[in-house]
Amino acid sequence: MLKLILLFIAVPVVEIIIYIKLGGYIGVFPTLALILGTGIAGAVLAKQQGFYIINRIKQELQAGIVPGNQLLEGLLVLIGALLLLTPGLLTDMVGFILLLPVTRRYVREMLKRKLQEWIREGKVNFYFHLR
Repeated sequence: MLKLILLFIAVPVVEIIIYIKLGGYIGVFPTLALILGTGIAGAVLAKQQGFYIINRIKQELQAGIVPGNQLLEGLLVLIGALLLLTPGLLTDMVGFILLLPVTRRYVREMLKRKLQEWIREGKVNFYFHLR
């Protein structure tokens, strides 16, 4: 819990420092344009990738396949979009990594390995309610 609290304090502080330094190098208006540009580009990319993932999930369901990978990718797209809505260059970079299909697949596979490890160690349990 302490790590999470420190993360929520440290990330905004680092983002502010980056914006102050960047504003000193390139100026206030180019910095504001960068903030707006990444926000707009992120929104467009998140919408496009979100619809792509939804269509893939529908296709897999119609084919009788459980869309596990697509559900994880959908979660990563959602997280990426939320990070792009958060002002900051670091959060924007992570957001774009999660929205770009090539890098998102890599993150998805890392997440799957981590989930498998947690399941083996008993840190994660799944309960099913059958009717």
